[in-house]
Amino acid sequence: MYVKELWRYPVKSLRGERLTSVELTEDGVTADRQIHVQGVHGPLTARTRHALLGLSATTDPDGQVLIDGVPWQDPKAAAAVREVAGPDARLVRYAGPERFDVLNLLVATDGAIAELGHDGRRLRPNILLGDVPGLAEREWPGRALRIGDTVVGMLKLRARCIVTTIDPDTGGQNLDVLRDIHRRYDGRFALDSWVAQPGTIRVGDRVEVVDLDLERPRPGGWIVGAPYLVP
Repeated sequence: MYVKELWRYPVKSLRGERLTSVELTEDGVTADRQIHVQGVHGPLTARTRHALLGLSATTDPDGQVLIDGVPWQDPKAAAAVREVAGPDARLVRYAGPERFDVLNLLVATDGAIAELGHDGRRLRPNILLGDVPGLAEREWPGRALRIGDTVVGMLKLRARCIVTTIDPDTGGQNLDVLRDIHRRYDGRFALDSWVAQPGTIRVGDRVEVVDLDLERPRPGGWIVGAPYLVP
């Protein structure tokens, strides 16, 4: 079993960037989801603004976040976000744990994605593992991944939402994807995970599933109306 793909999503709900190596900190992948789209009543995500997934979020060599190749503070980036998320949408930097829907990592496996039969990018994983047999991941909650000196804890299977129905290339919607996940997998797919021991991991690194006594983290998630949502 090995690290097949690594992904970071510099702006929450925008398309992410595929990397060859990432630094895992206690806060997840460095610079993951540290910018979000803010509306009048709180964060706006692809759950209700599907077209956000049509914008690309990447980082340049200096770590600057780009939206469709333009620095995120640039008026052109702001205009692109307003066009798809509404006239009151704006980009905000926030690095608190609430920016993650549940925990700071999502782990998926190639075997389970092959069983599902849909593009794995719809799941928005940070780590995709290769050479995993079938639905083996469904037996992993409560266990851990050892990747070199790095340890990733796996809490539970992720309850999936409407974002999985959006095609990552065309933006078209296929509701059968989420129907499949509910009908065949009890609405849960891939693993809510966290960084238990930081370090750098790379595509190709060997991965082991191990049993460790890890302290479980407190799940995150936005609380609409909380003070940190108004910079």
